[in-house]
Amino acid sequence: MAKENDHIVKSFDEDLRQLDNYIAEMGGLAEHLFADAIKALTRRDSELAERVIQNDKRIDDLEAQVDSHTIKMLALRQPMADDLRVVITALRIASLIERIGDYAKNVAKRTVAISQTPPVGPSRTISRMGNVVQGMIKTVLDAYLQRDANLAQDVRLRDEEVDALHTSLFRELLTYMLEDPRSISACTHLLFVAKNIERIGDHATNIAENVHFLVHGSVPDDTRPKGDESSYTVIGADD
Repeated sequence: MAKENDHIVKSFDEDLRQLDNYIAEMGGLAEHLFADAIKALTRRDSELAERVIQNDKRIDDLEAQVDSHTIKMLALRQPMADDLRVVITALRIASLIERIGDYAKNVAKRTVAISQTPPVGPSRTISRMGNVVQGMIKTVLDAYLQRDANLAQDVRLRDEEVDALHTSLFRELLTYMLEDPRSISACTHLLFVAKNIERIGDHATNIAENVHFLVHGSVPDDTRPKGDESSYTVIGADD
């Protein structure tokens, strides 16, 4: 009986490790996809953007594998307490990573259109914003795999910087459009790109909060700092 129990425990541990492997692979792909999307944007490389669009399907396929794996674990292992928290957290994080992949694909789609318009100055600010978010994705994946709530908290705090950059960029793009109506098409696409990047930062922060839940069994008790004021931005013709 002891040997049978040992086998069950070992088999369940292997299932948990497989969950981590799925999340690591999904996260790595999403990180790479987003990096390529930003690279395509800054280089105005529509071919690279098209590859990003095509490669998103691999993340979708991995999420389906996570769903199937967790359903099987819940049905066969009936995990409880800490083990159940691991399974639930992995399921949540897989969904968030899939959304990051979708937003990276959206950036790439906009890049295809942007590459056909004259360059505008704010593209450099978007690149900076993208670099910050890339760092957040990498750090939060490390936090998950290392079960490091402090590292996850660092990601939560960095989201405010992304929000502030988004607000600044939003204002800059509106000013460009007012000063030069010929830039409206490119700037409109960049507005959507900036919002997609800001949302990726939000999802990285949501992953960080799930890591906190995984480690401590509770959500963070402090309010997430926010710095996005784009919804309240008003630009006048004399700004």
